[in-house]
Amino acid sequence: MLWVDKYAPKTLKDLDLNDNLTDRLKSLAYSEDLPHLLVYGPSGAGKKTRVSAVLHALYGNSARNVKLESRTFAATASRKVEFTLIVGPHHFELTPSDLGPNNDRIIIQELIKELAQSNQVTKSAHRFRVVVINEADTLSRDAQAALRRTMEKYTTSLRLVLVAQSTSNIIEPIKSRTLQIRVPAPDYESITRVLNRVAQEERISPVPLPEELLAKIFAQSGRNLRRALLSLEAAVSVLPGDQQIVVSNSTTVPPADWREVITEIAQMIIKVQSASQLLAIRGKYYDLIAHCIPPRIIIKTLLTELLTRVSSSKKPSIVTAAALYDHRIQIGNKSIFHLEAFTAKVMNVLEH
Repeated sequence: MLWVDKYAPKTLKDLDLNDNLTDRLKSLAYSEDLPHLLVYGPSGAGKKTRVSAVLHALYGNSARNVKLESRTFAATASRKVEFTLIVGPHHFELTPSDLGPNNDRIIIQELIKELAQSNQVTKSAHRFRVVVINEADTLSRDAQAALRRTMEKYTTSLRLVLVAQSTSNIIEPIKSRTLQIRVPAPDYESITRVLNRVAQEERISPVPLPEELLAKIFAQSGRNLRRALLSLEAAVSVLPGDQQIVVSNSTTVPPADWREVITEIAQMIIKVQSASQLLAIRGKYYDLIAHCIPPRIIIKTLLTELLTRVSSSKKPSIVTAAALYDHRIQIGNKSIFHLEAFTAKVMNVLEH
């Protein structure tokens, strides 16, 4: 089991970051009536961990008895859409945006309506069930409008917990009907405290970890706690030793494989601008997508790599192109087209 999962807090009292936020969640979870929630913050800040802890406070250990379930809905008279969700005794978790902007509205209208209308009797003291919607900020406008109507109609039997990275793409009617909770990215002290605690549990020496090693992990993580734990585990996995692992300031923190591929793509774009080079880059994009790297993460990371390698005069054009094709990735279905178009545009900027 990865350390990210092994040491993830299971209950509200296990949370050791942002104590004020934890106290607020405790008061909500133990109150008589839970409002609709909009939990937002950067990736790796602990949004889903806190939502899971709130569900545990509401329903006890039964909140962890979950299973995967597939549902099929009719998108049109001749086409059906298959969708997978996580089902628990008292809650459901789904990511409608996985189906794209043309189908997420169907999931909101059909599935959540079905869940809200079902009168399943549970042993919970709460009369409502919870639906957790991941990546709520990537839902289409039609899906968000359908979600707003669902919130109004089934408020007595259903509570929605929306998880998002930002509230900028969420319509005002939804924001006004939810209690917004911001989960900030952990700072250096918080991340190092967690890393030292995990190192002590895993019998890594010395504890506390060397300052230079912590600094390298923090810099590579980008204040993402999940990424920091994965980096520490990757750093010690290549070291010898069965009983106790010894680290030092010179211990190498290997970058993620997908980041190395994106770095190589940036180098290829800058080195040669041609149709054959674009064809070679297409294969690398396909490899990244096949390994479940989100296209928006690809274009964001590629932009960062390019900006460190190009002249200042070309940076505004490249940033503008990245913003354009990032938006098209959100509203389109074939992300590979937009990644290739962004690559071609950057090549054009560099060539002229």
